[in-house]
Amino acid sequence: MAQIYDFIYNLLPYLGAWLHSLLQGLGLPEWAIALIIGLIKAFLLANFGLIGFAILTYVERKIVARFQDRLGPNVAGPYGVLQPVADGIKLLTKEDTMPAGADRWVYNLAPLIIATCALAPLVVIPFGPGAIGADLNIGVLYALAVGAGALVGVLMAGWGSNNKYALLGAFRAVAQLISYEIPSVLSVVVVVMVAGTMSTVGIVLAQDVPYLLVLPLAALVFLMSGVAEVGRTPFDLLEAESEIVAGFHIEYSGMKFALVFLGEFVHALVVSALFAVLFLGGWRGPWLPPYLWTLIKISVGIFLFFWLRATLPRIRIDQMLNLNWKFLTPLMILNLIGVALVDKGLRAAGVSGGLWAAGMGAFNAAMLIGALALPAYLGHRARMAAMVAASEEAEEWEAAEAVAAH
Repeated sequence: MAQIYDFIYNLLPYLGAWLHSLLQGLGLPEWAIALIIGLIKAFLLANFGLIGFAILTYVERKIVARFQDRLGPNVAGPYGVLQPVADGIKLLTKEDTMPAGADRWVYNLAPLIIATCALAPLVVIPFGPGAIGADLNIGVLYALAVGAGALVGVLMAGWGSNNKYALLGAFRAVAQLISYEIPSVLSVVVVVMVAGTMSTVGIVLAQDVPYLLVLPLAALVFLMSGVAEVGRTPFDLLEAESEIVAGFHIEYSGMKFALVFLGEFVHALVVSALFAVLFLGGWRGPWLPPYLWTLIKISVGIFLFFWLRATLPRIRIDQMLNLNWKFLTPLMILNLIGVALVDKGLRAAGVSGGLWAAGMGAFNAAMLIGALALPAYLGHRARMAAMVAASEEAEEWEAAEAVAAH
């Protein structure tokens, strides 16, 4: 029984070792073995993203329908589980159109760039000890840099479509995605500074206590920035139907549209995976196999994305940019400085382990409470000032009417 549990618990490393020994038995040189294993890893990770995309399209519609007291997909197969298959067939058979004035190369390359940049960060996501595409010592930097490359594809899609609504959506994408990269990177820098490494595996191993408890403010800002970068509700200004029809991808149909759609869902999957790695301890957890813990924690992040979509309305573009530049960015700069000083002080005093985590968590919780209380106070003061101004204006109006009556 213990051997069966050990096999299930370490399934992925065992499969990797078995494949390596199998290829060695065929007499292949080490470079050929490394190449074949790398290609197999790339194939599996790409299909993880593609299958995840198909599953998430169904799960999101079901969850949002439950939130809104609807049924969701329920025709294609039992409980509608074949709806992704039906959607895929529909997209495969739709006509592939291109606007007459479009830039052919730019227009056709954009969906491919968006999908590729969404899938590429999966390479550095660890699913368990030894279960990772490539354990880069700059893994977090790679994930952020390659993921941000999708912005180039979005801009190409808007520009190459020769459509003013698509171009406006692309301009909004530039303003939104670049803006929210800053607090996202600052929150990641806080984690890297505390963990002492940019390797995703190293960050997971450093979390004896999940950084969600140690760095709650950085976790919240990273999640908010991730929602904005993916372009999900309430930050879905990139494709505001009521204003710009469907945003930068309005001129795409068929499989090109499917690639753009895949990019959005896989990017959300990657943000959830990074959140699990950076703040939830990655594969670490009791009893269950590491890869199951990773999938469970990724699912928590994905559920938050769906919950926000079903709950919150879309905000205006000026509100979104003000939130970033006037609140989140200054807040994360202060948090970065504060965490550096507190961490240095605690380590200099010889504090480690649970006491260090408690001290860091208390400081970050205090900053989080202050960050939430300050906007509430300023908003209350602004509302009171507006009420006083309205009251004074009404009194002046009544006085003017009384004078006119006499």
